[in-house]
Amino acid sequence: MATGLREGMADIARQGLLQTQEAKLETRNKKNSLYIGIPKEISFQENRIALTPLSVALLINNGHRVVLESGAGTGANFSDTEYAEQGAKIAYNKKEVFDADILVKIAPPMLEEIEMMHKGQTLISSLQTGTLKQDYLKALMHKKINALCFENLRDEGNVLSVVRAMSEIVGSTSILIAAEYLSNVTGGKGLMLGGFTGVPPTEIVILGAGTVGEYAARTALALGAEVKVFDSSIYRLRRLQNNLGSRVFTSVMQPIVLNKAIVTCDVVIGAIRASHGRSPCIVMEETVARMKPHSVVIDVSIDQGGCFETSEVTNHTNPVFRKYDVIHYCVPNIASRVPRTASYALTNIFAPILLDIGEFGGLMNMVWNNPGIREALYIYQGNCTNKDLADMFNLPFKDLELLVVSNQ
Repeated sequence: MATGLREGMADIARQGLLQTQEAKLETRNKKNSLYIGIPKEISFQENRIALTPLSVALLINNGHRVVLESGAGTGANFSDTEYAEQGAKIAYNKKEVFDADILVKIAPPMLEEIEMMHKGQTLISSLQTGTLKQDYLKALMHKKINALCFENLRDEGNVLSVVRAMSEIVGSTSILIAAEYLSNVTGGKGLMLGGFTGVPPTEIVILGAGTVGEYAARTALALGAEVKVFDSSIYRLRRLQNNLGSRVFTSVMQPIVLNKAIVTCDVVIGAIRASHGRSPCIVMEETVARMKPHSVVIDVSIDQGGCFETSEVTNHTNPVFRKYDVIHYCVPNIASRVPRTASYALTNIFAPILLDIGEFGGLMNMVWNNPGIREALYIYQGNCTNKDLADMFNLPFKDLELLVVSNQ
């Protein structure tokens, strides 16, 4: 009965949107423009940018305006000149960028940035629930912002598009990092990752058979390494083997088998994610202490607490430390190590969304026609529309469908 009522309300909301938005759509077509702002990231070691110069050109060719804070693309090696040549306005005053109708960022805005935002503005950025504070949400709600978090964006195949893209990059990059720290140039044991005729291959253990684990395994196999993948889910292990198209060693998390594989391998990649809260700690300190000297541990799960007991957060400036003569790489934001590649992946997702907002005549028309975008909207006109966030911080929750109906 409740489901039927909800579907009925959704129908009313849809009809209401179609009826009342007609005049707005006509106005939007007259203006033929979205005003998009791209501020420079101020979060520590965040080098990615949401839109590349060619995507900016695409938006401008479709009648939209783009203002970019000077130096916003520097971390990904995109110059102000490249953006200016494609028609973007380069702003030397951050406030000018924050006057735009739509802000597109990578990291969530800081409180001082939220102060510069204006009522009714649309924000597209990450949410980073692991470090989220209540005052951040309240500041956005007070400004009556419409906020979308890109971690929850889903594509036509119901896949979390940004999470998937970044996981693919992180999985492949983790193996390249391992190759770097196995060489004696960085104090490693002097091994070439992989193997060739007459020389035993490098042994790599991957914890987790999700997207990160799959792409780490794919890259390691391509380099000729011997790969062992562990996961608690038979389904994920089977899916990984099917996606790889080859038989690799897979096992459930049997402590004896897992510990034996870790103490004899050259590299361990920790890629276990938790759906809520902290990632599980799988590898104990005594196991790390028994690993071969100069072995490499890469804890991709460090942003959720890490899956090695010996892990400690590091950064791109000082990425590694040694414990029990084992090299630990525990940088949370691995994708920022290859920011240009990551920016290309992100712009392929964000540019079509921005074009759709223009085509549909506004944010809410687009959101209502795209369930994958609707799920990412967590604040609408200053109301929290994400029940998980409302419960987490004891905030009033407003159903998006009911909000739309009440505003007709």
